[in-house]
Amino acid sequence: MCILDKWNRESNKLKSHIPFRLNLLFFIVFILFSAIIVRLGYLQIIRGEEFEAIVRRTETTTITQTVPRGLIYDRNGNVLVGNEAQHSITYTRGTNDSASSMAETATMLADMISVDTEGVTERDRKDFWAANNREVLLDRLTEEEKLLSGAEVYEVELSKITADDIAFSEKEMTAVAIFKSMNSATSLTTVNIKNMDVTDQELAVVSENLTSLNGVEVSKDWTRVYPNGELLATIFGGVTSEKTGIPTNLVETYLAMGYSRNDRVGNAYLEQQYETVLRGTKSRYDTVTNQDGDIVATTQTYEGKPGDNLILTIDIEFQKEIEKVATDFLKSRQDTWNDRVYIVALDPRNGDVIGMTGKKIDATTGEISDSVHGVLNENFIVGSSMKGATVLTGYMSGVIDFDNNVLLDEPMTFQGSPTKSSLFNRTGRVELDDIGALEKSSNVYMMKIAMMIGGQNNYSHEIPLSIDPDYTLETLRAHYAQFGLGVKTGIDLPFESTGYLGIPPNSGAILDESFGQFDNYTAMQLAQYAATIANKGTRYAPRLVKEIRGTESDGSLGKIEMAKEPLIMNQVNVDPEAFERVHKGFWAVTHDFGSRSYNNFGNYPVGVAGKTGSGESFYQGEVEKIINEPTTNSTYVAFAPYEDPEIAVAVIVPYIRDESVLPAGDIVKATLDAYFGF
Repeated sequence: MCILDKWNRESNKLKSHIPFRLNLLFFIVFILFSAIIVRLGYLQIIRGEEFEAIVRRTETTTITQTVPRGLIYDRNGNVLVGNEAQHSITYTRGTNDSASSMAETATMLADMISVDTEGVTERDRKDFWAANNREVLLDRLTEEEKLLSGAEVYEVELSKITADDIAFSEKEMTAVAIFKSMNSATSLTTVNIKNMDVTDQELAVVSENLTSLNGVEVSKDWTRVYPNGELLATIFGGVTSEKTGIPTNLVETYLAMGYSRNDRVGNAYLEQQYETVLRGTKSRYDTVTNQDGDIVATTQTYEGKPGDNLILTIDIEFQKEIEKVATDFLKSRQDTWNDRVYIVALDPRNGDVIGMTGKKIDATTGEISDSVHGVLNENFIVGSSMKGATVLTGYMSGVIDFDNNVLLDEPMTFQGSPTKSSLFNRTGRVELDDIGALEKSSNVYMMKIAMMIGGQNNYSHEIPLSIDPDYTLETLRAHYAQFGLGVKTGIDLPFESTGYLGIPPNSGAILDESFGQFDNYTAMQLAQYAATIANKGTRYAPRLVKEIRGTESDGSLGKIEMAKEPLIMNQVNVDPEAFERVHKGFWAVTHDFGSRSYNNFGNYPVGVAGKTGSGESFYQGEVEKIINEPTTNSTYVAFAPYEDPEIAVAVIVPYIRDESVLPAGDIVKATLDAYFGF
């Protein structure tokens, strides 16, 4: 009994402990499950939408696309530079587009379109093969090579690619060229894969397969066209290609203005000067990408605004006429050394460029080419055509006045120097006033003005030339600059020469400066000088663009966005009567009976005033065997009608071997004939 009782007591004790432990365990389990249920409920009910949004999170990025560039018109609304619409096949690179995925797309496209493969390099072929053969390429690396940095290991990888690997077929080469274009795009930017000569069949095939061509779209593009061929093409400038993009020297400037590196921009002259006007405002698209970087939606948010249009001051019909004048003159080969000619016509009332041309002829082939940029950038000794500025400098500096302007023209021989004289008077002594000095083209009159400016008021044979050289040259150049000689004219183009201002080897060279035989000027500077003489003292900046106008929805010219006012560079500070006397001197030049100018303008239907020039120079053309041989530059400035000038013309015909052939006056007459319709 005792043993049984003891066993019962132990059994009861054990039974009393087991349910408690189980209950505790069940309770703990219950608490844990409850916590999990509560947590799941919190996550699903309270924060469910938040986490669902995270799972479905996308990123919206704005991308832009170019719009048609603004057009360039002449003053009468004739298109000079236009756009031609063309179909385009484009590629927009996703944020996670890999090289292998692009290579796959390029391979598919190669079956659908043809592209130019001429520019494909060995490196391009290796890049394409590497994109398609990552695993094979990795197997060719040693363990040490695999530890190199990204750029270093890729160069090693490329070195492992053999000539046999990249011995591609014609179709594969097409894929390489396409891949090259695609690979040039940065994340979420668009590049043209093909935007020239896209056939209807190519458009149809690509359009049908867009769903399988990741990032590829069919779009519209444009290219510049020139209805008048090469006419003024240099002055219009060009537009870079998408491949070239922003010029290297202007990258920072354009990027700060919101451009992309592969944007097409004007690269010279008008296209560059008015880039921000012509470019327009890009269209904008919101591109939605998911967490994998795939583009899931694209929505246009702004259709863009085409570039504004430039209305030039040039009359294209007049321009064609002076182009013909220049071409016909060179064809005539009046002088065998002369190989170029420059003509500029300005409106002296506002600085408008009515027309300008430059032409060169190849002495060997006879081929004539455009050289209109030479109007701005080629410098020449112009001779006597600039003497009007010297006479006015005499008045401005006070060395002559209206009661004391008669000087003795005589040959002058200074101590230790050769004799200097006027062409019309090699041996005699002739008194001339300012008007007569211009009519006779007196070199001595101009030299004596320079001498008086330099502090030497008297001349006698073999005396020393004792002028203050620095002050004299500085004074002459400062006054010439008021007419546009030796300084920038202010034309609305990005590049122009200031001429060439030399360092005089002696004081005698400063006297040469006074009659146009030392410093070198451009045809545009000479034309601005002529226009300033014509309007009696207002130096206008030559102006090529007079208006900027928008574009209507049908592509026609829109309203005026900006009317460019004439820009006054300076006002010549001299008594108006001095200009009257220079005008009379120029009139005498063209109406002096028996002169070459009289033959041109003595009985001309419109009153013309002008000044001849023959600059003694040295040949600097294309024929090497006569480089630095002495030549003469034939120059001429003129304005008309005399009483109320509306056109000022400057002509430079350099490198004349035969001094008896000075054709600039004939070319001025032909230019005025074209303007007035004679």
